[in-house]
Amino acid sequence: MTTEDLSPQEAARWALRAGLPVEPGRLDVIAATANHIQHVLRPLRDLDLSDAAPAATRPTLTHPSSRTPGEEQADALAV
Repeated sequence: MTTEDLSPQEAARWALRAGLPVEPGRLDVIAATANHIQHVLRPLRDLDLSDAAPAATRPTLTHPSSRTPGEEQADALAV
């Protein structure tokens, strides 16, 4: 994978290839956004996740809003 930034001309080519209509004046913004996303994702791609368990084997976390009213009341009374 290349580490060079996407140019506005390349953004136009990729948009055309994907069938996305893009106004020529927006190509600079689109290229800058794509480059920012790539810069954010690059360190994540470098992570070694070979020791991480698959998501299906990890215990699920319960979001507080998914608890029943009875569970919330029991927690409130336990304080």
